Amino acid sequence: MSGTKTHFLVTGATGYIGGSVLTRFLAHPHADTFQFTAIVRDSQKAAKFEELGVHAVVGSHSDAHLVEKLASEADVVIAMADCDDVGAAKATLEGLRKRHTLGSRPIFINTSGTGVLVDDAKGMHSTDTVYDDSDADQIETLGSNQPHRPVDKVITQADAEGYVRSYIILPSTIYGIATGRLVELGIQNPHSIQIPQLINAALDRGQAGMVGEGKNLWPNVEVHELADLYIKLYDSIVADDATGHGRNGYYFGASGEHSLYDVGKAIGEAMVTLEKSSSPEPTTFTQEDLDKYFGGSPYLGTNSRCRPTHSRALGWSPVNSTGDMLASIRPEIEALIKKKNAGVA
Repeated sequence: MSGTKTHFLVTGATGYIGGSVLTRFLAHPHADTFQFTAIVRDSQKAAKFEELGVHAVVGSHSDAHLVEKLASEADVVIAMADCDDVGAAKATLEGLRKRHTLGSRPIFINTSGTGVLVDDAKGMHSTDTVYDDSDADQIETLGSNQPHRPVDKVITQADAEGYVRSYIILPSTIYGIATGRLVELGIQNPHSIQIPQLINAALDRGQAGMVGEGKNLWPNVEVHELADLYIKLYDSIVADDATGHGRNGYYFGASGEHSLYDVGKAIGEAMVTLEKSSSPEPTTFTQEDLDKYFGGSPYLGTNSRCRPTHSRALGWSPVNSTGDMLASIRPEIEALIKKKNAGVA
């Protein structure tokens, strides 16, 4: 690492994952030895980051020249923005290649997702296929056309070339309303994507829904426990060169597992309690529903099953369960209703 400070570049710092992770790093026992730079689109949010001691550069992670320049000045990059932006990944790697020429081998922690594991179940069945993040050979069988896979492969190839140490964290269905200083300052989005999408669709149609019969299975993880995984991984990297990276550097962010039906039923029950629906039973989304709420895609009806062996080997020990995930749905609905009534987009 260079100088007296470890220089971090973070992308997605105003997002649900990124803000939660940055909040954890700002409270790290060695935070006084860290210097953070964040790429931020909003100049007002940038000013608030500066108040927290985070250097904020107004711009976009899709600006290749900017990303390359900032990455070339970083010891560690933590990417938490668009996990399908190959251009941003390549720009980051070009910057890290330049950093490597100065004599160090920088660290690249990228955020992917267990969406890379999905099939085409359309909610009609589960699967017995479970991917283990400690089994590199199994992960290598994933097709190049799977979601997120193009970015993952570009990054692991860079590790194989020797100029960067790459680590890929793959969150599953993340739940819970994020809290912390960044949320309090209005910098960070406190809401996830998948469950709120289902909630907003249910509120609009007056009944909870599911793809097909909702038999498909997905893992889940609470947002603050996911953020802890980034800390565990980083601490392991700096403490032990043997921490798996590159081809062996996949880390699933998963704690429990649920079916889409379970989520739909929990949404339905909460809506009945809140007098937003007359029935707790989720019904199958029509193609018109999929078009209206999910861009026409049956993606939420896929299976994505995994075992976080590698992550737990770091000492990551999430305690929240699927029961906690289901219990989080009513507060999420109440928060989204309040947000909508307040006219907040």
